[in-house]
Amino acid sequence: MTSQEVTDLLRKAYNDEIETVMNYLTNSIVLDGVSAEEVKESLSQDIQEELGHAEMLGQRLKQLDERPPGSAEFEARQDTLQPPADTTNVLEVIEGVLDAENDAIETYRSLVNAAREADDPVTEDFAVTILADEEAHRTEFRGFRKEYRSD
Repeated sequence: MTSQEVTDLLRKAYNDEIETVMNYLTNSIVLDGVSAEEVKESLSQDIQEELGHAEMLGQRLKQLDERPPGSAEFEARQDTLQPPADTTNVLEVIEGVLDAENDAIETYRSLVNAAREADDPVTEDFAVTILADEEAHRTEFRGFRKEYRSD
């Protein structure tokens, strides 16, 4: 049987992915300026990937006779990924993305370990897959940060 820690982490990850979709969408709309275009494009493309992660997490919860959280259970936590007051402040969004990615990576590493301890190879396997996606996205945004800091 899957541990409570695994289901708690699945719910947290689901919530985080949904919040990420909302924030990526908003930032991909509100950012202004020529230099923002590449970041906006990346955020737009990543929305579908993050939504896919949420769907996988929700399906896994269902398979474990649990349910993904609904909006009444939603708790926003991504303070640094909120749209900036200055819509040309692309670096602020990049830093927010990096904070969210670092949090996601930590969550998925915890989920991998909890699933391994609970002898839940299915959850462990897809958590490793999503972890790799999140690490790749973090690498991309580290590159954006280097470009913006060198300007």
